[in-house]
Amino acid sequence: MAKKKKNKSKSQKKEMLYSDIKPERKKNLTKSGYEENLRNLQVELVKLQKWIRTKKLKVVVIFEGRDAAGKGGVIKRITQRLNPRVCRVVALTTPTEREKTQWYFQRYVDHLPAAGEIVLFDRSWYNRAGVEYVMDFCTEDEHKEFLRSCPEFERMLVRSGIKLIKYWFSISDEEQEARFQDRIKDRTKRWKLSDMDMASRAHWVEYSKAKDIMFAHTDIKQAPWYVVNADVKRRARLNCINHLLSLIPYEDIPSEPIGLPPRQKKVGYVRPPIEDQNFIPEVF
Repeated sequence: MAKKKKNKSKSQKKEMLYSDIKPERKKNLTKSGYEENLRNLQVELVKLQKWIRTKKLKVVVIFEGRDAAGKGGVIKRITQRLNPRVCRVVALTTPTEREKTQWYFQRYVDHLPAAGEIVLFDRSWYNRAGVEYVMDFCTEDEHKEFLRSCPEFERMLVRSGIKLIKYWFSISDEEQEARFQDRIKDRTKRWKLSDMDMASRAHWVEYSKAKDIMFAHTDIKQAPWYVVNADVKRRARLNCINHLLSLIPYEDIPSEPIGLPPRQKKVGYVRPPIEDQNFIPEVF
């Protein structure tokens, strides 16, 4: 007599989803395999979003790493299916003259989440430990003070109820150069190459040392650093989203059935002539 197959519990199903990538695709992740896994993960992100909003959680995710490491690509896939009123991206530009005179963390505090919100920092207060330190945009004393105060600042955020998650995207020298060359050749990507990006190539070792110092001081128990192997973009995206989902326990909150109401009848309404409206040319 054949044995009956046991139904998998919800926890087992979730555990299967969180296995990085389907085993048969680990050696060769095809485009279709990538898209299938990404779709599944994005469905889970939508469930997580509803859980965060319902439970009024506050989540901050920091994305740091080498230039061209793929941070923006991961952020784009995370936000792609989410409500921008719940999940928003913060990518601050160079501080103004006024902001330079403020407490260093002040301009970042203004962007922290309220209850039921997710904030993704595309680079963050860690600029001081990276580009500012390497390119001499801050003094030695300012850098030392950052290393002292940053862990306390983050512990304070965690104590206030914020879930703080920090990702470092690690990329090899060879892969970074290949992506820079691709940006130079592709006119639609040249805007991604800033002066600081170009300078980072000349200061590769200094950036490595700065990152090591930063980790030594800020890889704390309350907010540890998680390193993403970013040499293969598709794998990095899937692995990072998969890991992010695993860090926040959530449940699927069922939605009420949605039914469209009947459309209002056109009583006493006459649509204006199409000729009176400025339609754009239908080129395609």
